[in-house]
Amino acid sequence: TEIEKYFPDKYSTYYEPFLGGGAVLFHFQPPKAVVNDVNNELINLYIVIKENVEELIYELEKHKNEKEYFYKIRALDRNKEFYESLTNVQKAARILYLNKTCFNGLFRVNNSGEFNTPFGKYKNPNIVDKITLTAVSNYFNQNNIKFMCGDFEEGVKGIRKGAFVYLDPPYDPVSDSSNFTGYSKGGFGRDDQKRLKKLCDKLNKREVKFLLSNSATDFIKDLYKDYEIEIIKAKRAINSKGDKRGEVDEVLIRNY
Repeated sequence: TEIEKYFPDKYSTYYEPFLGGGAVLFHFQPPKAVVNDVNNELINLYIVIKENVEELIYELEKHKNEKEYFYKIRALDRNKEFYESLTNVQKAARILYLNKTCFNGLFRVNNSGEFNTPFGKYKNPNIVDKITLTAVSNYFNQNNIKFMCGDFEEGVKGIRKGAFVYLDPPYDPVSDSSNFTGYSKGGFGRDDQKRLKKLCDKLNKREVKFLLSNSATDFIKDLYKDYEIEIIKAKRAINSKGDKRGEVDEVLIRNY
């Protein structure tokens, strides 16, 4: 990946306050990490993969790639009382199942925090990916990985000099229509972007290395003008118009 070139060679603990799908974490597999996401469904999934991977695989095998069934499972969180009665393993299997069978594998929730991506109509999605799930579980168990669920500032509390932080926040929208903040309820606006910049300043003062990805908007480039900014081309698959997917400019910002 493009990011690889910019990662520091040495660091003590790896921090990722916006974990999301964990692509960067799984690519580098640092032996010591503190990872955080505001989305509790996601963090529950990772903890279940670590602690109950066998049960999770068993639970996933019950799910079916059928439209009516998909919408029935998707609707489970509409009944809060019933949803809370599900076990952590059942909740994790549900989210993984929806992610594998929904359109574009897009994790998106509405303002009430309910999963709302439509059915994907895929012929043969890999709902039970035993090999990957087991590998991820082994990685979590054989290394020192701490999971947190909260605001990004909480995700770096107590960080020390020598650590390294990779920040992949919801991107500043390139246009009004591209404002994709459906990943967690409440969205992530410009005030949050400014709060994140202040956090980067604090990290910099503590001599903690950080690398941040964002879209190459004038707002972001101006906000981080005191740091190293690289403009890179990144492939983006999330666009309703197929021809608009292609490459877009992104920035990688760092203090080293």
